[in-house]
Amino acid sequence: MAGHTSRRSAGLLLFRQTDDGIEVLIAHPGGPLWARKDLGAWTVPKGLVEDGEDLWAAARREFAEEIGTAPPAGPVIELGEVRQASGKVVSGFAVEGELDVATVVSNTFEMQWPPKSGRMQEFPEIDRAEWVDPATARAKLNPAQAAFVDRLLDALGVS
Repeated sequence: MAGHTSRRSAGLLLFRQTDDGIEVLIAHPGGPLWARKDLGAWTVPKGLVEDGEDLWAAARREFAEEIGTAPPAGPVIELGEVRQASGKVVSGFAVEGELDVATVVSNTFEMQWPPKSGRMQEFPEIDRAEWVDPATARAKLNPAQAAFVDRLLDALGVS
């Protein structure tokens, strides 16, 4: 597309260390278009960066909006950026922390559903989140975002 500037998002990959190794928190998009999608459909909690907004600030804000709780404080690991198939550029950050996935409450969005029905319905941006091992995360995440898992493991010195 001529003159198309790609939208930029920032996201936060929460991780924890367990007896079985590293686990990461991934989120499943809400709404009817994603209801039956699994592999390659999940995401790190992320969202659009506003004009002039600091990328880390945007990642923290979006995490809070999509997960329903502020991300933990602590050392931040910069994971660089990836370009998704849609052209969207996502800047990733990681921080260590705990989260009870049963407490996840996302903000919502509206869309016409069913299509062409003229009826607007509200859906959560994220309908659930799960702690998963790196291999599961790579399979379930948007393919471009899987690189964030590898970069996190590299930064932690874990293979």
